[in-house]
Amino acid sequence: MNSGFRTSIAFKLVFVTVALILAVVIPISIRSSELFESSFGKSQNDANSELANSKSSEVDSLMLNLVEKTRTVTNLLLQNFANEDQRHRALEMVFFNDLDLVNVEIYQIKNGRVSIYRRETNEQFFKNFDFNKNYIQRVRTEKPTNLLKIFADANKVQIQNSSLPSGIPLFTIGVPFADINGVVKHVALADVRLDRLQKSFSINGARTLYLVDTQGTVLAHNNDQLSVNSTDLSQVPIVSEALLSQNTGSRGQKRFRDQQLNKWFVGAYSRTSFGPIVIAQAPEEIILEPAKLVKRDAYTIAGYVLSGALFFVVIFSITLTNPIENLHEATYQVAMGNFDIKAPVKTRDEVGELAVAFNHMVDGLKERDKIKNIFNKFHGSSVTEDLLKNDLNLGGTRKDVTVLFSDIRDFTKFSEGHTPEEVVEMLNEYFEIMVSIITSNNGIVDKFVGDAIMAVWGAPNSTGHDRESALKACLEMRTSLAELNERRISRQQPPVKIGIGLHSGPAISGTIGSFERMEYTVIGDTVNMASRIESSTKAFGADLLVSESVVEQLENQFVFEYAGAAEVKGKSQPIKMFKVRGFMNENNQPILIQTPYSDYEAGHADKVKVAS
Repeated sequence: MNSGFRTSIAFKLVFVTVALILAVVIPISIRSSELFESSFGKSQNDANSELANSKSSEVDSLMLNLVEKTRTVTNLLLQNFANEDQRHRALEMVFFNDLDLVNVEIYQIKNGRVSIYRRETNEQFFKNFDFNKNYIQRVRTEKPTNLLKIFADANKVQIQNSSLPSGIPLFTIGVPFADINGVVKHVALADVRLDRLQKSFSINGARTLYLVDTQGTVLAHNNDQLSVNSTDLSQVPIVSEALLSQNTGSRGQKRFRDQQLNKWFVGAYSRTSFGPIVIAQAPEEIILEPAKLVKRDAYTIAGYVLSGALFFVVIFSITLTNPIENLHEATYQVAMGNFDIKAPVKTRDEVGELAVAFNHMVDGLKERDKIKNIFNKFHGSSVTEDLLKNDLNLGGTRKDVTVLFSDIRDFTKFSEGHTPEEVVEMLNEYFEIMVSIITSNNGIVDKFVGDAIMAVWGAPNSTGHDRESALKACLEMRTSLAELNERRISRQQPPVKIGIGLHSGPAISGTIGSFERMEYTVIGDTVNMASRIESSTKAFGADLLVSESVVEQLENQFVFEYAGAAEVKGKSQPIKMFKVRGFMNENNQPILIQTPYSDYEAGHADKVKVAS
């Protein structure tokens, strides 16, 4: 009867196992393949965005260079020279020998009408194409530029494709020239070889990369004919959405269907600071092909797993049923906290060996639970020796300390746009550098709070030069951050910006908490003040701000600049804050330490209000 009972359980186990395998393996296979497809699609979208953003920066750099060249040539054309030879020599290096600009025209408004003031043409360039300089007149007729629009906005540079069918591939840059009152007096139109843009977009592959102007007309495309023919792509969904975003530097992504090609695409756009928009897109069916292969493989593997599992469950279920149920009961007791339980299985087979191993595991868990209960009462390596000496007491000592808070700017945004592995990798590389600087300057890292660092000088012991050491560490952090960003940029990773706040004053240094949970730290208004100063760096657009108490002690050793005052939470009076520009050398000469990340555009900061 017992045998019949065991056999019944064995068969039940077979059926239950089959059901569980079908209910678990198949949904997992489907879900895992869907997650991979989603993750892979997101990575491709991110790749599109990164490509568009990178190319947008490249276009900005090129356009800035061309605008500066246009301004240089225009300024020379506006000058009065003694004779034509002198003017020609002045223009020779910056225009005639330049490989970019082929024609520059200056317009003015006179008697209410726009008229040309002066023109300079690289005639040799047009001869190379069997055209004369009058070709530009044809361009102006067939591809007119809205000069009034440029005259109306002193800060707006206009860019358009000026290529004509069976003509020379060109694009035109309109640059306003304003007086000191902001009134545009002249407008320069510079015609530039289109291949300066085109070669940057001649990329063959699954992705299509192109540049359109503010009307949706192609400026550059990996299909040369589209740019040469000034093709209008404003009706393409990704382009039409990008055209609606008028803000400089705006970015976005979109999945869309091309009606002409009858295909789905994933695309991203990035508007340059000069107006044109970079588009990166790829056919969805191509970029998701690896995900489809993974899905097919997942289904195949799931079938193999199911078949194998069914075979082994049928073979071993009968002999394993009772021992496993005994082990299950023992496991349940351990899960409830009963570490005195022993597995009652006594068979001389693998299950018996499993029972022996289980009992060893329970002994280990029992010892581990005992140690855990002891060490859960403590926190941090600074109390280890006190713990071993039984010399751990609550309390602290009043000390004059210097407290540093630093935080990574836009860390939340960075975390949203990167995988957890990338975020951890960035933080580890960043902390490795910053902690080393703090330690080498006699500081102590008190704690990490996410991406933030709290460091202290003067506790538990003072060196007598705590403020100086702390401020020196801040400047080293500034320069080391710039070096770190150079390495990150070389790896196509975004640079990191930080904000640092430094304040000196009295604080309590010691052990706080309870006898069940303790921590060594410093507390007091000085700590809160340093935190508020760090929060203010965003409002002042500075990577480093220090309080007046720091400046009073070190004003002859470092170069300070008054940043302003701010109202912070918890303080009734505004706090004066100072930027640190460098230090004074042995000859009392200022040595400035500035990097591209020392100052940035001020923004809104929580709990901080810049005093008027």
